[in-house]
Amino acid sequence: MFRSKILGFAAALAALLLPAVAAAQTPVRVGYIPILGVAPIFIADKEGWLAAAGLKPTFTPFESGPNMIQALASGTVDVYVAGVAPLGVARSKGVDVKVVAATAIEEMTFVAGPRLAKYFEGGAKAAEAFAKFREAEGRPAKLATQPPGSVPDTTLKHWVYKVGGTKESDVQIVAMGIDATQQALLAGAVDGATVREPAVSIITTRNPATRLVALGGDMFPNQPGTVVAVSGAFLAKNPEGVQKMVKAVVDAIDLIAKDPDRTVPHIEAALGKGIVETSIIRKAVASPASKFVADPRVIIEPSRLMQQYQVTIGTLDKEVPLDGLFDTSFYQKATGR
Repeated sequence: MFRSKILGFAAALAALLLPAVAAAQTPVRVGYIPILGVAPIFIADKEGWLAAAGLKPTFTPFESGPNMIQALASGTVDVYVAGVAPLGVARSKGVDVKVVAATAIEEMTFVAGPRLAKYFEGGAKAAEAFAKFREAEGRPAKLATQPPGSVPDTTLKHWVYKVGGTKESDVQIVAMGIDATQQALLAGAVDGATVREPAVSIITTRNPATRLVALGGDMFPNQPGTVVAVSGAFLAKNPEGVQKMVKAVVDAIDLIAKDPDRTVPHIEAALGKGIVETSIIRKAVASPASKFVADPRVIIEPSRLMQQYQVTIGTLDKEVPLDGLFDTSFYQKATGR
C-alpha cells in the first residue's frame, strides 16, 4: 500500500513537472544557409545541447546571407548563421545584431568546370588561365557566385582581380543562389564557381573532370566565414540562453575535431536531406576546404580588410565600424580564453 502511494505521488509529481519543463524551453528561430559551415549549430541541436540549454530551435534555410538580413531586420529570425560580411552593413543601417561566435573560416573555394580546368593545369595562375580560356573559347569564362556584397562574391572578386590580376574582360561573374550555383556547374551552364563544402565534395565526386583550383586561404587569407549572430532583442531577453548556445557551438566544433564520424549523421540529417550520400558528407568534413573555428576574434581584422575591399569594388559605400558588431565575451566565458 505504502509503495503504491509513493509510486502514485511520483507519477503525479512528474505530470506536474512536465509542463514546467516544456514551458522552460525558449523558442529560438534560426536562419541559416545550407553549407557545411553551419554544421556546429545542427550538431549542438542533435546532441541535445540546445535543449539542455533551455532552447527550442526551429531552422529556416536561406539562399544567402544578404537575403537573411531582411528576416533579421523584420524580427522573424532570432539567430543568423551565415557569412559575416552582410552583418556590418546591416548594423550600419540600424539592424541591432551581435556576432557571438564564429563557426568556420576560409570556406569559399573556387572549383573549375571541365572546360576551364584544363587551363589551370601545370600550376597556371588565374590571370593566365582565364586569358587562355578567352582566347581559345572566344568568350570570357562564366563564373557563378552569390549576390554582390556577400562573402562568396567578395572572395571571388578578390581572388580573380586582386590576387590573380585577371582582366575584367576575361571573366563574366553571375550571381545566383547556392543550390543554383552547384547545379549550374554540374550542368556545364557556368565554367567555374565559388562553392563551399559540401558542394565541393558533391561536385568533384559526381564529375571528376571538375577541379578544386583554389582554397579559401588562397582566395582571401583568413577569409571570414560563417558566424553565429543574434538579434539585439533576443539577446536582451535571453543572455543566459545565448551563453549556453555559444558553449554548445564550441563543444560541437571540438566534437568535429575529436570524433568526426559521430557528427556525420547529424550533418547528413540537416544538410543532406536524404539526397547527399554519407560518404560525401564524411569527405566534406575531412576536406581541406573545411576549417571550423569558434573564436570570433580570429575574424575581426579579416572582416575589416574584407570591408576595405568591398569599398574598392563598389559593393559597399564606405567602411562601417565593427567594434559594436562583435561581442567576444560569450566565447571567452565559454572557453576561459
